[in-house]
Amino acid sequence: MSQGSWARRRFRTGRRFSTLTAQILLASLSLLLFTVALGGFLFSMVSNQTLDQQYQLRALGIATTTAQMAEIRSALPAGDPDHVINGIARQVMTAARPDYVVVTDTEGTRFSHPDPSLIGRRLEEPVAVLDGQTHVGFDPGSLGRSANAKAPVFGADGSVIGQVSVGIEDTQVLSNQLQNIWLITGFSALVLALGVAGSLLLSRRIKRVTFDLEPAEIASLLQEREALLHGIREAVVGLDDHGKVTVINEEARRLLHLEGEALGKPIADLLPHGRLRDLLAGGLPGADQVALTDDALLVVNRMPVSTAGRSIGSVVTLRDRTEIESLVRDLHSIQGLMEAMRALEHEYANRLHIVDGLLEMGDLEQAKRYVSQVSAMSRSLGERLRATIAPPELAALLLAKVAVAAEQDVQMEVTEDSRLEHPEVDHAELVTIVGNLLDNAVDALANTPRPRVVTVQFDDADGVFIAVRDNGPGVPADKIDQVMVDGYSTKDSRPGMRRGIGLALVSRIVRRAGGTLDVFPGPGGNFEVWLPAKTQATVDDRSARVD
Repeated sequence: MSQGSWARRRFRTGRRFSTLTAQILLASLSLLLFTVALGGFLFSMVSNQTLDQQYQLRALGIATTTAQMAEIRSALPAGDPDHVINGIARQVMTAARPDYVVVTDTEGTRFSHPDPSLIGRRLEEPVAVLDGQTHVGFDPGSLGRSANAKAPVFGADGSVIGQVSVGIEDTQVLSNQLQNIWLITGFSALVLALGVAGSLLLSRRIKRVTFDLEPAEIASLLQEREALLHGIREAVVGLDDHGKVTVINEEARRLLHLEGEALGKPIADLLPHGRLRDLLAGGLPGADQVALTDDALLVVNRMPVSTAGRSIGSVVTLRDRTEIESLVRDLHSIQGLMEAMRALEHEYANRLHIVDGLLEMGDLEQAKRYVSQVSAMSRSLGERLRATIAPPELAALLLAKVAVAAEQDVQMEVTEDSRLEHPEVDHAELVTIVGNLLDNAVDALANTPRPRVVTVQFDDADGVFIAVRDNGPGVPADKIDQVMVDGYSTKDSRPGMRRGIGLALVSRIVRRAGGTLDVFPGPGGNFEVWLPAKTQATVDDRSARVD
């Protein structure tokens, strides 16, 4: 079942009224309606003001032009005896199409008017142009409200002798305003239609990106993801197709030693170059891959993730197997000791049978000589190791390894010149290094012709020098850099124990101690380790760390 179908089942109730499409459409329409209404209102105000100004200026132009006509300037002082002013006013109304042209003298007596009955009568309001200036505005007038302009008529001496009042009734203004309103309405309807179409396309795009999940479903999945991510003990790292971290929990931060912000950063910028970074970035294939850090053995799994047929990155899980691997190795060591004891048991049983046979035959002298010979052989190696190898755990390890090697028909020898009387290094690290190198050497001699010999040499003249050599095939020259990489092994895996850890573990211990590990090409295996002597401060610091 896909994430989308699984999550959708939980939000059937009320979904019709809370879908993402409905929310986007409602929000877009509300915003568009508010914007269009506000824009239409502002446009109407500006348009009305512009139209008012245009009609006032138009009226002013007609009034100014009429006031400058010579016929009017000559007829007005004489009282217009020939009644030419009204005729001129009508001609102007016919040509310029104002609603009225009224010419008065300085007393307000009309000489022209659309209503002939008002000619000769005085204005209800005073003459406004006596100051010699033009005036514009809206005038209620006798014919109704109109955009009005008044211009003075000047006589020959430059004095004001009359007034020309031109008006354009409000009905013309309203007619033009209605045309603008219809234009605004049509434009608003187009904008709303485009907004609805855009909202639907946007919602489809968002739902495609969110895999058809609704906001409540996304929030629920996010909460569950956070609870799951930070509630498990395994380390989890999510990466996108470009190798950038998209998800990481606290356990992953602890194991990878990441501090600060990691989300959105490439994994290559967060981890140093090495096997662990290659595993997380997908540079190395396979599942359950082993990687060693400075203080942990990690098992790494990287799985690609795809949804709806397209890749969205990968998920990497990391498990800390340090303690388990240590217990498994301890168990195998104990098992090796038991095999050594079993081998010694068989050997001593055979020797007892020989002694018993000699006694049965009555050959007491031969029996004494055989017992003395066996006792001397048994004491010689143990006494020599105790005399030359000071750490008791290392001497015991060497005795056990000699017995185990003998059981596998491998002769293991500690060179006569070996000395390790005062090793100023950590004894546990020393045991780990020697044990792994000897195990690898014995394993390398499997299926090789006899004699099979492994030699180990110690020297503590300057720090601690360890050399383990065998007469097997050795390490090919082109594989020297690979044998110390964690996870690399040419041998078959053993049940319950991972291969490719021994030399990598030795390399890590040596590197942390500031020493060197040299691997020489075959034929014949040759591994040399040098560890510097530690000061007391270094020893105290090392004991405080968790391996």
